[in-house]
Amino acid sequence: MKDAPPEEAELHARVVASFAQQAVMATIGASLRSVMPGAVEIELPYRADLGQQDGFLHAGIVTTIVDSACGYAAYTLMPEGARVLSVEFKVNFLAPAVGDTFIARGKVARAGRTITVCTGEVVALSKDGERAIALMQATMMAVVM
Repeated sequence: MKDAPPEEAELHARVVASFAQQAVMATIGASLRSVMPGAVEIELPYRADLGQQDGFLHAGIVTTIVDSACGYAAYTLMPEGARVLSVEFKVNFLAPAVGDTFIARGKVARAGRTITVCTGEVVALSKDGERAIALMQATMMAVVM
């Protein structure tokens, strides 16, 4: 995050710190790819042990990474000290999850004081390029503790 304005550097650090506490991301091998105000990308290399019976990445894993991408996108616009929780989401699967790497992109559609609506997309990367495999619409809630 070289030459970033101080507030963006602080935001990035906040998201990185929170992401590091999310054990499920470490368990599945996911990592933050990019963090910007209102937008986050999470990367996941394909692993056979995360697949379903036909070798595709399991729908639950696809949902997990895009839920987190949307949640962290919302989190980037929340006040310091807030926590983020999913209120609801819907996922449409567009194609089998076949690829070498998966990128979940979360983006804020509308941020409110308590409720934020996000959109998410998961793409599969392979030698053939990038292919969209899932879309999400999610509602996130800011929880101040």
